[in-house]
Amino acid sequence: MRATGIQSDGLALPSQIATALCDLVADGEIYLRSVETVAPIAIGVLTGGTLGLLVGVWLGLSKTAAQLAWLSIELFRPIPPVAIIPLTMLVYGIGIRMEAAIIGFACFWPMLLLTRDAVTSVDVRLFEVARMLGLPRRKQIVKIALPAAAPRVFTALRLTLGIALIVAVTTEIAANPFGLGYAIISAGLSLRPDVMYAFLIWLAILGWLLNVGLTHLHRRLFGATAGEASS
Repeated sequence: MRATGIQSDGLALPSQIATALCDLVADGEIYLRSVETVAPIAIGVLTGGTLGLLVGVWLGLSKTAAQLAWLSIELFRPIPPVAIIPLTMLVYGIGIRMEAAIIGFACFWPMLLLTRDAVTSVDVRLFEVARMLGLPRRKQIVKIALPAAAPRVFTALRLTLGIALIVAVTTEIAANPFGLGYAIISAGLSLRPDVMYAFLIWLAILGWLLNVGLTHLHRRLFGATAGEASS
């Protein structure tokens, strides 16, 4: 940036950033990079989140299973998702599968823990009545546990998607030459701060839209915002 005699390779004028953002939109690069980031997020959240949901329901309903799984959860949960990048690169190479695997690992734990807590918070008297009526275990889960825990599970999904976006961009910056993260680091290394900040602004807009959309959906489904449901 050159302004009033100051030169910097790490700064850009707002007008330059706006121009760069318009150029990225016009040539379609920003959409391509967005798809490269959103696709592994969708796969990772679907696989890791679904598995975490199922295991969380199981642990929430079974005290024995929760006690047996406690040590494993406490051992593996603290592992940073970026720490398994070398392992996933060995298994999948670089690309969408590697990134989706890391995102799935990152999404599994919060979904598991929050779902487990949501299920354990369901009034036990509902299950006692269901057992008295002879309701099978599967129907107890479908008709009692999941509907009662649904608002908190949806909040878990919202938090999980936020984590997925962070992990996706971090993975792309560190090891995967695709997506918005790679575009940001590539622009920075090429001494193109206007493009770098343009991608950062677009990433902020993408995260904001994701959060607003999920909050609106939560309100439509449960009549409260995610923050109100978790308080």
